[in-house]
Amino acid sequence: MFLVREGIKPIIVEAESFPRYHIGESMTGAGGKVLRDLGLADQMYKRKHPTKQGVKVYGQSAKGTWFVPVTGRDENWKLFEWDTWQVRRSDFDKMMLEEAVSRGATPIQGKAVKPLKGNGSITGAQIRMADSDKLEDIESQVLLDCSGQATWLANLGGFTGPKYLGAYDKQIAIFSQVVNTIRDNGGTRETHKDNTLIFYQKKYHWGWFIPLDEEVVSVGIVCPSAYFLDKKESKRDFYIRELRELHPELSRRIPEIKLVEDVHVIPNYSYQVNGFCGKGFICIGDAHRFIDPIFSFGLTVTMREGQFVAPIIRRYLEGANRDKPNPFADHQLFCEMGIDVLEDVLDSFWEHPLSFAHCVYSRYTEYMTDMFAGRIYAHERQPTPALLSFRKLLNREGEREQSYKSSDLYSIPIGSRYHPERAAIWEVNSPVETTETWMGPR
Repeated sequence: MFLVREGIKPIIVEAESFPRYHIGESMTGAGGKVLRDLGLADQMYKRKHPTKQGVKVYGQSAKGTWFVPVTGRDENWKLFEWDTWQVRRSDFDKMMLEEAVSRGATPIQGKAVKPLKGNGSITGAQIRMADSDKLEDIESQVLLDCSGQATWLANLGGFTGPKYLGAYDKQIAIFSQVVNTIRDNGGTRETHKDNTLIFYQKKYHWGWFIPLDEEVVSVGIVCPSAYFLDKKESKRDFYIRELRELHPELSRRIPEIKLVEDVHVIPNYSYQVNGFCGKGFICIGDAHRFIDPIFSFGLTVTMREGQFVAPIIRRYLEGANRDKPNPFADHQLFCEMGIDVLEDVLDSFWEHPLSFAHCVYSRYTEYMTDMFAGRIYAHERQPTPALLSFRKLLNREGEREQSYKSSDLYSIPIGSRYHPERAAIWEVNSPVETTETWMGPR
């Protein structure tokens, strides 16, 4: 949709048929702003997507429990109260695809097999067409990899740089959808019935609670895979027991466990793709980097990168930076620096949870509100004093700036969850979106 605004009519190659199941259901304030910038706010309200006014984190004590409201910034950079949306991705993604097509994008049902290459540049893609199963070559001046955690280009090899995997404490996410839950309804922003709730059990072991409509709530459990395997339970039995045992506040809100969806499981690792932009190609969002799902940044980052890159592509098509080895190097570094903000914030949360809560409630409330809203980029006054404080706490004060000056404009992963000696535990081609092949049958 942003490309169409720039006078570009894109082709969307999509292998799946919509609607389809997908995880990643909560937006930050900055994510909601993207939809407002596209003129979709009225449609979001009309479709009755739940409105999110904040995130409540339940720790193991009163001191470790806190709330962050959804906010916006006006033209004078003043904070104001706002809301954003929770979405059932099957409905939301179908709406977005149909809206893009109605505005001028061309959809092609098929599977991208491999990029086309010529004169050191990607020049299009070979597509296996869904209706005939034959191969067709589609030429392009810019190929956008929007494949998410499938990281299509990176996994093919030889186009992007290498994909660095983080052990991410070998976490997995096990999730489903439930009904007959107890929601807040106290009349304040903190007790709004459709807010995101997070239940912190201990480091790397937590749960989410995201309303999808008036009845259904997405509930997930994230834990180290070793913990799951030690229990020797089926996915369903493990999930139901965790709903009872993970946190007393979570069990209180689900007095009767009634599932309306299969129990799914995915490996929940962090990764980063080196050189995710180059001649004729750009990777968007999760197609080049994934950090941590706990505060729902993934959907926001992907939509914002799409918004940021559209005018850059227009200028490229008009001739800008055509002679450079990487025409999109500035965009690449801009994106890396933004996601590094998230990495440092999230690592501080895991490594120093009480200090983190103090920063949220007392010391850096306004700056923390910005980061939770997804205002993480250089033009949004980053790095803030809060971020610099976190980097000092994590012993990273000089490492970030040094990495930005490296010759390949790449920020090497330095997060607490990145362990090169253990990276081999995850295969680059592991089926991130698949629930059956990774953990076996239900």
